[in-house]
Amino acid sequence: MTALTLSTAAAPGLRADAIVIGVAKGAKGPVVAPGAEAVDKAYDGRLAGVLETLGASGAEGEVTKLPAPSGFKAPVVVAVGLGAEPEKDAGFDAEALRRAAGVAARALAGSKKAAFALPIAEAADAGAVGEGVLLGAYSFDAYKETGKDAKAKSGKAPLAEAALLGGKPRDKAYKAAIERAAAVSEELNRARDLINTPPNDLNPEAFAAVAQAAAKEHGIKVQVLDEKALTKGGYGGILGVGAGSAAGPRLVKLSYTSSKATKSLAFVGKGITYDSGGISLKPAGHNETMKCDMAGAAAVFAAVVAAARLGLEVNVTGWLALAENMPSGSATRPGDVLRMYSGKTVEVLNTDAEGRLVLADALWAASQEKPDAIIDVATLTGAMMLALGSRTYGIMANDDAFRAAVHEASEEVGEPAWPMPLPEHLRKGMDSATADIANMGERMGGGLVAGLFLREFVGEGIAWAHLDIAGPAFNEGGPFGYTPKGGTGTAVRTLVRVAERVALGDLG
Repeated sequence: MTALTLSTAAAPGLRADAIVIGVAKGAKGPVVAPGAEAVDKAYDGRLAGVLETLGASGAEGEVTKLPAPSGFKAPVVVAVGLGAEPEKDAGFDAEALRRAAGVAARALAGSKKAAFALPIAEAADAGAVGEGVLLGAYSFDAYKETGKDAKAKSGKAPLAEAALLGGKPRDKAYKAAIERAAAVSEELNRARDLINTPPNDLNPEAFAAVAQAAAKEHGIKVQVLDEKALTKGGYGGILGVGAGSAAGPRLVKLSYTSSKATKSLAFVGKGITYDSGGISLKPAGHNETMKCDMAGAAAVFAAVVAAARLGLEVNVTGWLALAENMPSGSATRPGDVLRMYSGKTVEVLNTDAEGRLVLADALWAASQEKPDAIIDVATLTGAMMLALGSRTYGIMANDDAFRAAVHEASEEVGEPAWPMPLPEHLRKGMDSATADIANMGERMGGGLVAGLFLREFVGEGIAWAHLDIAGPAFNEGGPFGYTPKGGTGTAVRTLVRVAERVALGDLG
C-alpha cells in the first residue's frame, strides 16, 4: 500500500522522483492549477504555454511529463489533467481531485516517492487526493511471478510513497482526512483483491476465513453458518444455490458495535464466488469474469471493517451470503421449489437468477434484528447494465426518501448511481401456480423485477435500499481515473458514507 504523508515543504527542495501538478482545461488553453505556483514560477510563469506546446489541454485523465526546472531536486514534473477550469472563486470538486491523483499515481508506478502539488485548499481536498492516490496506485499481483525477473515480466511495483504538498501535518482535520482516506482505501482495495482472486482459491469457505481473520484483527464479532447450521436454520435459498457445488455455502455475519451508537444499519451482500448459471448454464463468453459475482459481499465486508477502523458511532452488521453456483447431479433444477428462511416458497424458473435467492435469506435474517435500515449490494442483473451502462449502478428502495439519501451519499463520494423505480405492475409476472412466488418475472425491466423480488423478504417497517452494481463492479476495459482494470470495489465508499451520515444523524 502506498504510504501517505502531509508536507509543508516547497516543491523545489523536496527529494522525490516526480512532482505532480494539476492543469485545467481553460477557455483559451491549459491553465496551471493552484498548488503549482512554485513550479510555474521556476518556468518563468510560462508553464501553461510549455504544456500546450507539448500537446496538453488539461482534459481529465491526461498526463504530460516534462523535465523539472533547474534547481529542483525532483527530476520530473508530471502534469495531470483536472478537466474543466472551475468558475471564479470555486475550487475543484473532490471527484476531479480523486481522479487526477489516481491517474498520476498509476502513471508513476515503479517510483519510490512522488510529491503531489495538486489544489488543496482544505482538509477534505487532502482526503480526496489521498484517496485518489491510494486507489489509483492499486495493482493485483498475487498471481504474478516473483523474484529478480518479476519487474520485467509482471510490470512495475506501485508508487511507494506520496507526499501531499499544501497539507498541514499538525492540523487535526487534515490528519483525520488522511487517516480516513487510508482506512477506506485500504479496505476498498482489500475488496478488489477478493474480487480479483480466482474462484479456485476463493470459494465460500475461503471467503468466510478471510472475514474471520479481519474480524479478529479489528474487534468485530463474527458468526459463520456452514451447511449443517444453514440446514438446521432453514436457509433454503442459500442451500438451494449452493447445492450443485462441492464447495458448500456459508452465511457470514459481521457485527461492529459502538457504545455511543443510537442507530443501527444492516448491509447485505451477494457472494456468489463463481456463477456458472447452474443448470441454466450461461452461454460461452459469459463465464470468464464470473469470479466477480461476489463483489456485493466484498463491498459489504470492506464497509463493515472500514466502519470499525473509523470508530463510527453507529452499529453496523454485515451479512455475506456466500455460495458457488454450479451444475451437477445435486444442483437445483428449473421447476424446483425452495422453502426460504422466511418460510415463503419460491419456484425456481431459472437457476441463473440465483443471487436473489441467497440475498432473500440474508435479507430476512437481517430483518429479524430490526435495524433502522438495510442496504443490499449485488451484481444482480444484466438488465441493469443494459439500462445504465458499465459505470453506473441502480438504486431501488421501499422508501423514496431513503433512496434519495443513499443516492446523495453515492454522489458525495464519487460513485455514479441512479435512482430506479419498483413498478407495482411488474410484481404480477412473478406469480406462481406452484409456490408463493417465482424467481423470474417479465423479461423487460428485469432489474426492477429482481428488486421487487427482494422487497418480499424485507421485514415490515424497515427502510431498505437495493444497489444493483452489475455494471461497475468489474471493469473489463482499460483503467481510468482511480479505477483499475478488474475488480473496482464499487459501493464500498457509498456504504461507508451512509454509515457516517447515520452516525452524525443527518441521513434523513
